[in-house]
Amino acid sequence: MATRPRHSEAATLETYRVALDNAEAQPQIATIMADLGYDSSLIGEGKTLLATTCSAYDLNKTEDDETSAAYADFSQKQTDLHDLYSLHRKKAKVIFRNDPVTAEQLGITGSLPKAYVKWLETVKKFYSVATTDSALQSKLGRLKISAEELEAAQTKISELETARTVYLREKGESQEATQSKDAAFAKLDDWMSEFYAVARIGLEDKPQLLEALGKTVRG
Repeated sequence: MATRPRHSEAATLETYRVALDNAEAQPQIATIMADLGYDSSLIGEGKTLLATTCSAYDLNKTEDDETSAAYADFSQKQTDLHDLYSLHRKKAKVIFRNDPVTAEQLGITGSLPKAYVKWLETVKKFYSVATTDSALQSKLGRLKISAEELEAAQTKISELETARTVYLREKGESQEATQSKDAAFAKLDDWMSEFYAVARIGLEDKPQLLEALGKTVRG
């Protein structure tokens, strides 16, 4: 089944709900549909499929919201660390501009990688070396890079890695929920397609009643 826009899915569920409710509640429709095999038992089957799809839709929406929130948290933490590291990197380049060996140890030579994994590897290398070498810390202190800032950056790295783990987990759960929702919609759509086909036959000479099932009749 082709994926519908979210608003379209909600509208489809509401249309199906009204159709099934009216197929039972409207006496003429109920009688005609029952004569064609769609008695309360079979309508109940459709309602069960509808309830299952509604639950899958709600779960998918919840998972999508959680994924968005997790990504926003991850993205903000990455931005915060990026800004802090960029400042520290610039200062370190100045401090060790004539010391290529130390610059290489800190990983501040060349251009900064753009891909996340390589970028984080570069950031981690800088702070791993800087936080374990007191002589380096003393030199970095010339441009106001304190030991406390270096330790804070290490904490930010850990928080970023945790945030990314949560985001990827939520993303996976959201994708699984989407597949379940789409599968539920496929079954419901198929069931409702036959329901409407039968309704058109039974209510062919009663277009107003067909509209009560959510199908506009063009005359």
